[in-house]
Order: sequence, then structure tokens, then C-alpha cells
Amino acid sequence: MMQSDLIGLLLVYSYVIILILISEKILKNYPSISRKFLHIMVGNIIFILPLFTSREVITFLAAAPFILLTFLISPYSPLKIKNRVSASGHGFGLVYYAISWTILAFFFYNQPWVIAVGIAAMSYGDGMAALIGERYGKRKFNISGDKKSLEGSLAMFLVLIITLGGVLAYYNALPPSYLIIVAVALVATVFEAITPKGLDNLSACFSAVATYLILIYLW
Repeated sequence: MMQSDLIGLLLVYSYVIILILISEKILKNYPSISRKFLHIMVGNIIFILPLFTSREVITFLAAAPFILLTFLISPYSPLKIKNRVSASGHGFGLVYYAISWTILAFFFYNQPWVIAVGIAAMSYGDGMAALIGERYGKRKFNISGDKKSLEGSLAMFLVLIITLGGVLAYYNALPPSYLIIVAVALVATVFEAITPKGLDNLSACFSAVATYLILIYLW
């Protein structure tokens, strides 16, 4: 394990622990806000990714352990651990989040900007869709058994246009045209809108990455 991998691990776990403490202690009386805070802020892990050089470390030590952790604090855990954050949303939502990150880490460990596109879609994008939709969503729709709102979808689209540009600029990986970012944001937003039961943490993530890769290849 390289020194940079070790530093990356320490930063990831330290950062997540801080977020959990804030969610469970400071925001404990607001479980819905607490969950969305965690959902969005975990996305900042993308700025730590450049420290990792090993597929094994980023996949099996940095990402995969959170699959087990989020499952154990979910309502379906055999341990029945009481957790306000997990209990306030879809039961497997955070588990799907961890699965998405793990899969991306395995296949794109040496292209962290690709991982960042997927994480940004399900953290900043999906997280803001839920936050704005719950607070300001007036125009509701239900395509696949899960209520969404036009206001939430619009928020996700606009947030992704901005954040994806910033994230890719951070990696010095801006595409040849900003239209690619707009297309990625649009596709991820559509998939989030039509996907039910927390599965949008998978669909928004992978649709964003697939769209980005295809358009970069074709452009």
C-alpha cells in the first residue's frame, strides 16, 4: 500500500465519521434533513479520490466496507441497530449508494473523474432533488410507484450542470463541449425521476457515467 493510499483511507473514514456524528448528534431531531445532509455531503469524497493509486485499496478498503456498514444500520439488518438516518428514508438507499461507489471504484480506479461523475449524480444531484422536492415540490408525479416532483427534478438538473462542471474542472477533465455535461445531467435526472424505492442511487449514478463515457467517445 502506497503512502497516498493510506492517507486516502484515513481521510475517507475520518470524513465519514465526522458526517455521521453531525447527523446523529447535531441533527438528531431532524431525521429527514439529517439523512439528506449525509447523502449530499458524502459526495465530497470525490475530492479525496486522486490520493488512491491501488484498485484493491480504493475498492475493498475504502468503498466496499460501507456496503456492510450501511446494511447493518438499515431497517433490514439482523442486528436491528437503531439509526435515525437510515430509518428516515428508503431502507436500502444508502446500501445502493455504497454499492455504486464500490463498482465504480473497481472499474475506474485509475480514472477518478469517471467515479466522480457517478458519485456527483447520486450525491449532489439526487440529494438536492429530494431536499428541494420535499420542501418546495408542488407538482407531483408518480411514474414507478415513488412520488417525485418537477421542482425536485429541476433542482437536480441545474445542480448537476453546475457541480459536474466544477468536479471535472477539479480533475482537469472538462469535456470538449459543455453540452456533454448538460446531457449527462439531463439523463441522470430522468433516470432519477423514473426509478423507485431508493434504486435511484444506482440508476442516476450509472446512467450519468454511461452517458459521459459514450459522449466522450463519440464527440
